[in-house]
Amino acid sequence: MAGGLGLFLLGMGLMTDGLKLAAGPALHRILAGATRTRAHALGSGVLVTALVQSSSAVTVAAIGFVNAGLLALGPALWVLFGANVGTTMTGWVVALVGLKFKVEALAMPLVGLGALLRLFGEGRRSGAVGTALAGFGLLFMGIALLQQAFGGLAGQVALPKGEGPLVLLAQLGIGVLMTVLTQSSSAAMAITLTAAQGGLLDLQGAAAVVIGANIGTTVTALLAAVGATPNARRAAAAHVVFNVATGTVALLLLPWFLRALGLAREALDLPPDPAVKLALFHTAFNLLGVLLMWPLAEGLTRWLQQRFRGREDDEARPLYLDDNVLAVPTLALDALAREVARAGVVAVRMARAVLAGAATPAVAADRRVFSGLDAAIEDFIARLGRASMSQASSARLAALLRTQRYHETCVEQAELAAALPMLQATSGAAWAEAHRRFTLATGSLLDQAERPQPPTPRAGRPADDEDQAAAYEELKSSLLTAGARGELPLAEMEQALRRCSALRRAAQQAVKAQQRLAAGGAAAHDPGPAGA
Repeated sequence: MAGGLGLFLLGMGLMTDGLKLAAGPALHRILAGATRTRAHALGSGVLVTALVQSSSAVTVAAIGFVNAGLLALGPALWVLFGANVGTTMTGWVVALVGLKFKVEALAMPLVGLGALLRLFGEGRRSGAVGTALAGFGLLFMGIALLQQAFGGLAGQVALPKGEGPLVLLAQLGIGVLMTVLTQSSSAAMAITLTAAQGGLLDLQGAAAVVIGANIGTTVTALLAAVGATPNARRAAAAHVVFNVATGTVALLLLPWFLRALGLAREALDLPPDPAVKLALFHTAFNLLGVLLMWPLAEGLTRWLQQRFRGREDDEARPLYLDDNVLAVPTLALDALAREVARAGVVAVRMARAVLAGAATPAVAADRRVFSGLDAAIEDFIARLGRASMSQASSARLAALLRTQRYHETCVEQAELAAALPMLQATSGAAWAEAHRRFTLATGSLLDQAERPQPPTPRAGRPADDEDQAAAYEELKSSLLTAGARGELPLAEMEQALRRCSALRRAAQQAVKAQQRLAAGGAAAHDPGPAGA
């Protein structure tokens, strides 16, 4: 039994890895496009999970898309619900193939062919297909061993049978325990199907074990959510709500549900085997969960968005953009100016963090905050009734739009600099002092971007800007000399120049934005960020 379970888990892992590699970017395209309707998101979750045979992989991908801003939380929940339905495909594979044929005749050729494809197609799609085929073969071999084990145990082991509440709870607990121990609901499902087919469990008892296995998957989700991002914890909570609510309703309706599915099986002309009945039950009760969640999803999404909040979630929410002021352009523009100023604080903070060499997660958190505010500002402007604006208000709106563009460019340049390695000054390096002066001058310019300052006349430049320009030119000359003399690898020199150039421009854009805000958003002529 242990060997059969081990082969099943190993085969499932290989099959999932191979299918994910073989499918490639297509899976990401399917998930990234799952935003049109909840039905489309649900279908995407079902399809991708059925293709890769891993609801965990789909869950991780969906959370990644939410964190990256490519998928809203609402559609992501429907992808997760769809993944629960898609994972029932494993039960059908076991019931209709694994328990129906002499699997050794199918498994051995699959393992052999898969191994050959993997051997000669290393790094190519054919190699990934070979991995998946070998995984299928091992999975079927595991099922065959489990059948033999349960066939031998049928007369020696008595699992809980009957209809009392205590018996039902014991069966439920077996399902939960199996999933927790194997960390795979598919493995728990395979064990249950083979046990039912071998006569160790009656249909109702096996159905209760299947419900327990579904609830057991929530333990894995909860463990994965410990210390995770807020979106990951929201997804885990949605997974728990879906499985617990669905399992509770299915358990309360179990006798009547099984009778209705018996009629459905006859109508569909499916075989009367216990394994087929359980595969049908597994799919049907996950579909029941989708029906239960259909009217509750919007409320659940709102509830989850108020939970597991991180600093960036709170900071990314607009403070001043109230729909009530949209009808009065003057008030709306005042609110917009305050929100643009908030976005500027985040942009400067991000640039300063990159200059100081902050860790990537801190920079990424500020990027998410800025993206949230930027999206809210764009949405507010789109809903602002510009048709009723005076000429002065229109000019002020244009100036605020330009200010926000400065902030966007500042963030983009800071992000570009963060992606490049920070220059580490070695003892006695000729360029080390020039690098120190550039860092101080850029920090001084960012200080200037944080305090009110009137706009600089076109005829001159502020002293801090002049200092930074001189420090940058000195550093550039020092680095080029070090590269020419071989004191610094050319690739390292090039990366250092690109990083410092990006930081220089980020600071300049931040100062331009502050000057325009300090002038009250006046629409004076300005070439914009492209002319920096």
